Amino acid sequence: MRRLLAVLLLLLLPGLGLAGPAAAHEVRPAYLEIDQTGPADYRITWKQPVMGDMAIHLAPHLSSGWLEAAPAAQYASEGFLIRTWKVHAAGHDPLAGQTVSIEGLKDTITDVFVRVRPAHGPPAETIVRPEAPSFKIAQGGAGSAGVLAFLRLGVEHILTGPDHLLFVLGLILIVRDRWTLLKTVSAFTVAHSLTLAAATLGLIALPVPLLNALIALSILFVAPEALRAQAGGTSFTIRFPWVAAFGFGLLHGMGFASGLTSLGLSGASLAPALLMFNVGVEIGQVAFIAMVLALVRGFRLMEVRWPRPATFAPAYAIGVAGASWTFQYAAVVFGLAQ
Repeated sequence: MRRLLAVLLLLLLPGLGLAGPAAAHEVRPAYLEIDQTGPADYRITWKQPVMGDMAIHLAPHLSSGWLEAAPAAQYASEGFLIRTWKVHAAGHDPLAGQTVSIEGLKDTITDVFVRVRPAHGPPAETIVRPEAPSFKIAQGGAGSAGVLAFLRLGVEHILTGPDHLLFVLGLILIVRDRWTLLKTVSAFTVAHSLTLAAATLGLIALPVPLLNALIALSILFVAPEALRAQAGGTSFTIRFPWVAAFGFGLLHGMGFASGLTSLGLSGASLAPALLMFNVGVEIGQVAFIAMVLALVRGFRLMEVRWPRPATFAPAYAIGVAGASWTFQYAAVVFGLAQ
């Protein structure tokens, strides 16, 4: 089984990058909030994810031109670039009929969560995607995003996160049979579901640099265990891989939570969004595992024989990526880098 996984390395290498911490992250959504603070006053907040010191070119626009003026404030916080505008606009429902567009969005794989909060009535929400980077605000709000949008967001969150996928791949390399794989994946699922919920609800939190370093360390941890298992050795992790899956799954769940906490969800909208997002994460995870097992089965049926060095390639790739990210994030934790 492990020998046949060598081909998966070819699929993962373009996503690894190995050039910096940015490569380790899933794509987080951007956030645009239009909040009516008075009869004719609005506060507009734009929250764009950044990777290290790099930010892709994204800029929100309103057809009224409200956002063409310089923002009232601009600052960076916890992996996001945040801009705010304060607008005075008299008239009845001046937002109705305006077009919101996100410049640069069509060239990315990032979604934008938009919330319009009128002074009276519930907020209206929608998700703007690269294939349709603009929309028109309806009378009284932007419309409803719907829970299925968060299902898709969860799927995208894990499938665009090579750090999480490499950890799962490492677990697959360690396990010896499908029953053990089922227990291991179930333990990972239970663990990250618990901390995903707790972190999204604000019950637990870790500094982002420390969390990133610990997640990278989990990837580095599984690599030598995979090599040991491939060589026929044994260890506590090889005998009981679900224990490691559960322990490190708690950390990965807090990483998954970044996809929701950045959206500022609260109240009645939080519970269904959290549920569907978690289901989406599970669908993405199962799809990835199914792809790996399908490759294993396919090459076994074709009786492909790999050169011996190639059989170790996936574990070494996981180890190199995990070590690179661990050292880089540790440097940030200890103030040696930004």
